[in-house]
Amino acid sequence: MVTNMNIGGVEKSLLSLLSAIPKDKYDITLILLEKKGGFLESIPNWVKIEESNWFSDVKPIIMQPPQQTVKNFLYNKQFLKIPSFINAYFISKYFNNRHFYYQNVLKSIPNNPNKYDIAISYQGPTDIIDYYIAYKVTAHKKISWVHFDVSKHRINEKLYKKLYRSFEKVFVVSKQAKNNLIDKVPSLAKKTEVFMNIIPKDLIKEMSQVPIKFDDDYRGLKIVTVGRLSKEKGQDMAIKVLSRLRDEGYEVRWYCIGEGNERKEYEQLIHMYGLKNDFVLLGAKTNPYPYIFQADIYVQTSRHEGYCITLAEAKYLKKPIVTSNFIGAYEQIENDVTGIIVSNEEELYSKIKYIIDHKREREKLSKALEHKTYESTDEIQKFLTYIS
Repeated sequence: MVTNMNIGGVEKSLLSLLSAIPKDKYDITLILLEKKGGFLESIPNWVKIEESNWFSDVKPIIMQPPQQTVKNFLYNKQFLKIPSFINAYFISKYFNNRHFYYQNVLKSIPNNPNKYDIAISYQGPTDIIDYYIAYKVTAHKKISWVHFDVSKHRINEKLYKKLYRSFEKVFVVSKQAKNNLIDKVPSLAKKTEVFMNIIPKDLIKEMSQVPIKFDDDYRGLKIVTVGRLSKEKGQDMAIKVLSRLRDEGYEVRWYCIGEGNERKEYEQLIHMYGLKNDFVLLGAKTNPYPYIFQADIYVQTSRHEGYCITLAEAKYLKKPIVTSNFIGAYEQIENDVTGIIVSNEEELYSKIKYIIDHKREREKLSKALEHKTYESTDEIQKFLTYIS
């Protein structure tokens, strides 16, 4: 179960997992809160897709202020719902335990009528999905799959302490993210396990060869970054760094693949720094690999990640990499050997400037990646063994 199939890292990792599961041995249903997104057409045709027909009713309640929910109840003459909702809201707030709140909001949602061998909340920690799998689904085994760094991704600890009692296993996508989760919810220590994202390297290489038009007439260096346009992905730092490089006369353009809520703010920043032709927002791409392949440098500016699939993909394509120091960066990159890890905007600027000035350094970073092997076979087998 996931929210939707928007173009993003979690959805991409789900598609990779589905591609690794033998379709003749497993009957898979993918439940979406909303049946939408750029990756929707990429779901294998043997996977059954279901949309949650109840989510449209509870989404406004979860997304809007409680005062608006009460006004809506009054407007729709649903007077009997008001006392229990207000009670649940204030009890949850007083005890700092969102479980009371979700218990009230989701009480009218019917139980899933099917019985499953395995039920996976794949987009953890996502309150509504974890709650639904925990209490509304019948399954022999239940797994919550945590893709985010919970030290940065705010969760209600009392809610999750209770929710996770219903799960036999909690998979986390990096070692440090696992440690941070256990720090938040110590009771998970014995049921939490690191499960690295599955990366289909052969498919990535094949897709990277698809012909595209990518500023073919431009003779300067091309930097590519992939990620949702959001503060956590740090594209604002990239804009400021590029401004400094251009002011110093460097012939370089920066291309961002991804879409998100911060597009307008970033467009304003680009305009403010006079980078209309040099910092290019390409939008979301179902196949970003040709752009990464044709880049001179790949840069990941994220302020926080759980694992960062796009960084792994850039490694497979043997790109010179500069990345910020988020959770999991040191698990993927050997600093100054297979990439460069930076801690702040100033270091991001100085290290990019350095490898622009030193072509041999870029070649050294790429060459180091040629001698690395990256296999997801063990993770695939671990997963198949667990669900057997």
